[in-house]
Amino acid sequence: MNHLLTVALVTSVLIRTTAMGQNQTLDLVLPTDNDALFSGGGAAFYQHIERNFKGLKSTPWEGGQYGFVRDPTDTAGGLVYTRFHEGIDIRPLHRDVHGEPLDEVRAIADGKVVHVNSVPGYSNYGKYIVIEHRWGGSNYYSLYGHLSSLGVQTGETVKRSQRIAVMGYTGTGLNRERAHLHLEVNLMFSHEFDSWYNTFFRNDPNHNGIYNGMNLAGLDIARLYLALHKNPSLTIPEFLGREETFYKVMVPKSRHFELARFYPWMLSTGNRNEKSSWEVSFAQSGVPVRIESSDKSVTQPELSYVKKSAVDYSHLTRDIIAGHGTNAHLSDYGTQLMRLLTWPD
Repeated sequence: MNHLLTVALVTSVLIRTTAMGQNQTLDLVLPTDNDALFSGGGAAFYQHIERNFKGLKSTPWEGGQYGFVRDPTDTAGGLVYTRFHEGIDIRPLHRDVHGEPLDEVRAIADGKVVHVNSVPGYSNYGKYIVIEHRWGGSNYYSLYGHLSSLGVQTGETVKRSQRIAVMGYTGTGLNRERAHLHLEVNLMFSHEFDSWYNTFFRNDPNHNGIYNGMNLAGLDIARLYLALHKNPSLTIPEFLGREETFYKVMVPKSRHFELARFYPWMLSTGNRNEKSSWEVSFAQSGVPVRIESSDKSVTQPELSYVKKSAVDYSHLTRDIIAGHGTNAHLSDYGTQLMRLLTWPD
């Protein structure tokens, strides 16, 4: 075969292979033997929490779900749950005679182990593992928390369904009865997290680098599993594209704005050229879902839109936005967090 023709064919195959790799489907598996999510979920799937509300003690399984499911508070607009749970808590199916959990924890997809925290006191997650996945040209991060023993090391490549740990109850506020796996799938904000964190939280050492939970925005993993069950070809951009925008934030023009490079699918068509600033749209969960270029010039993060509500915005946005009605604004914490997007600014 002609040498030039051979090169052309090989190049064509490589291009097609790369394109396929960039758009691979999310072939996810559940991380433990507990598959009750697909038969109704509820108490059979989610580990309960311990709640004491107005002197009434309860153990609702709903607190193990993703979202605003914890710390109920009475407000003028009614009862709201103010504490956000960024992942799901999967209850064990297997215990030994002493009640210790035995459930294997497995990688939900092919990937690379990028972080292993082996010291329980270094995080509320206790012992935890983070695996990086490359889907559709972007990196996403699955996190497995409250582990009892670890079976992989940083830098190791893992396959879908590979055993990586054993379920446990390491971390803050857990006991043997409430042993579970905390699972998240996250987007990342910035590679400059360490520098940002050390500026604002000097008295609280960061032991987990860029894989600190503050730098990871968790999507609704249970709803993603269920959506994939119905449509196996679903992608994360399609999934997050259905999220309602709850608030928008303008951030200054900066060469350090990595979010658009990490997740170029967020850039709106016709808004791919940077102007004076970026406007980032967020779901109520705090997950970024869209990026638009704007002619408006800002020198620091600025709230540009929030969905109307009678409830104090601090209860609805994880304290990122403060105030009521037309007085809504980024809180001090919200301003700090949004500065992470363009750090060092």
